[in-house]
Amino acid sequence: MKVRYAGESFYSGLGLTNGKVYVVDKKGPFYRIIDDSGEDYLYSKTNPAPLDGSSKGGYWNIVEY
Repeated sequence: MKVRYAGESFYSGLGLTNGKVYVVDKKGPFYRIIDDSGEDYLYSKTNPAPLDGSSKGGYWNIVEY
């Protein structure tokens, strides 16, 4: 599945970027995503944001199932 992140970009090229499309794998209440760092991480399906609270995060728009 592919999703587009909509929200505040965070970690300056190492997290998620507003408007960028990511390939995801569903893992319970999370999406497993290879983010801008090139590593795979689990992000919330409802409010993807950094755990340190440095950004309010955003939401996903499904692009392709």
